[in-house]
Amino acid sequence: MEEKKMMKRVAIVGAGASGLAACKHLLERGFRPVVFEAGDAVGGVWARGAIASTRLQTPRPYFEFSDHPWPPAMAAAELYPDHGQVTAYLRSYADRFGVLECVRFGCRVAGMEFAGAGEVEVMRWEEWAGNGEAFGTGRGEWRLTVHHGDNVETHVTDFVVLCIGRFSGAPNMPRFAPNKGPESFAGTAIHSMDYANMGAAKAAQLIKGKLVTVVGYQKSAVDIAAECANANGASHPCTIVLRTKRWIIPDLYAWGFPIPVFYITRFSQLLLHKPGDGLILGLLATLLSPLRWLFCKFVESYYKWALPMEKHDMVPDEDFLEAMCSCSVMKLPDKFYDKVEEGSIVLKKAKKFSFCKEGLIVEGHSSSETIKSDVVIFATGFNSDQKIREMFKSPLFRDIVAGSPSSIVPHFRQCIHPRIPQLAIIGYAESWSNLCVSELLSKWLAHFLHGSFRLPSIREMVEDIGEWDKYMKRYAPGRFRRSCIGPVNVLCSDRLCQDMGVKQRRKKWLLADWLVPYGPADYADINLNN
Repeated sequence: MEEKKMMKRVAIVGAGASGLAACKHLLERGFRPVVFEAGDAVGGVWARGAIASTRLQTPRPYFEFSDHPWPPAMAAAELYPDHGQVTAYLRSYADRFGVLECVRFGCRVAGMEFAGAGEVEVMRWEEWAGNGEAFGTGRGEWRLTVHHGDNVETHVTDFVVLCIGRFSGAPNMPRFAPNKGPESFAGTAIHSMDYANMGAAKAAQLIKGKLVTVVGYQKSAVDIAAECANANGASHPCTIVLRTKRWIIPDLYAWGFPIPVFYITRFSQLLLHKPGDGLILGLLATLLSPLRWLFCKFVESYYKWALPMEKHDMVPDEDFLEAMCSCSVMKLPDKFYDKVEEGSIVLKKAKKFSFCKEGLIVEGHSSSETIKSDVVIFATGFNSDQKIREMFKSPLFRDIVAGSPSSIVPHFRQCIHPRIPQLAIIGYAESWSNLCVSELLSKWLAHFLHGSFRLPSIREMVEDIGEWDKYMKRYAPGRFRRSCIGPVNVLCSDRLCQDMGVKQRRKKWLLADWLVPYGPADYADINLNN
């Protein structure tokens, strides 16, 4: 068995947090994976592409590998470490568990092609990969086109783990009418990815003494605006142009109570109509809906009191539950609203905007105005679907891997496409603790490749994905494509544990199991001995 595993070839694309976890757990199972990393360091978006001031979105104890604690000095000093500290932590993990020896730096996978079975045959299969097992019937293999400098090679492997993430690589840029885009602007217009890739020194030089306008209102937008405000003050205010107001909050406490207790515990899941619920659980969720509403209003009331959101007309249209279900709750930079009050950050709501020579023409509900700008930075996110589609040479796989715009991303257990054999995708699903999810998925994948279980039939996987589609459209109708498992994180973990044949209820005491959020430490004992 061990010799057979050593003979099976596994390739991992990406050496971010998910790629490192996948490699580590496959090493423990006797595999010798090859990790292709386009950059020159491990850490993914944390090593490159993170804005200098960016910090963790979740508290440090929930961004931690189950078997690799943060250094004691760091644990005592920082609840939300910065990107440099996170990068160092990820590097220490890779170094400790021998992952670095598997990484080929400077190697970009430009495309992948499945060989051994034609597309028509693949689409006829009733079992994933032909028999429901990780390596299929033994006929199929992946051929990766790998660029290393000026050299191009074909790497052949039996299984591929895609760990390319959602927040890098393919910028999401607004479209403009002719002569209404950046080409009409006399200043500099870039995406937040380009801003982050400059490095701290060049980025500071770009914004110093400039009128900067940031388009968007997600995490990168408020981080960049805070950097501009710190650099320039009210003499050169930074303007944020936004269309959608979001729940961007300073911490995870409401009236002294930790928010995770209301949204990511085993008990809180009872308040939701979850995938796979039967009649009794569905009825219970309906009966408990007033409590769900009460939790939501309780949290919202605190932030409306603690932050001048109403004063600046920044209360989101969506309720807090929907924001949690779409993983769109974000952490506010320190003293953000203080900067708004002093005038170093200006919040400008707009239905649409266009460029002119002097800056941006912003159209509101009843009027328009010109915002003079020297620099415009698009903090408009990334096209993660495009990024993952472009990995495949097959038009069929390109078309189906991320699903259609009218449905959720169709990944069984958040990592397996029912129709794409011998491939897993880790790091695409979102949660309030992405690292914990990626590590547990990596453990699940290691069990699967080891032969500990088989996948259900393709029909059963498709039906399961359909249940998740109904759940996401019910609780996050505006952003169901985000693959967010936040409030049902315990349910997802339970199903992974069930597949692996390990216990699902992992806390010592019954009350804690129902009322205390699950974290990395709860899954620490799932290892090669299970």
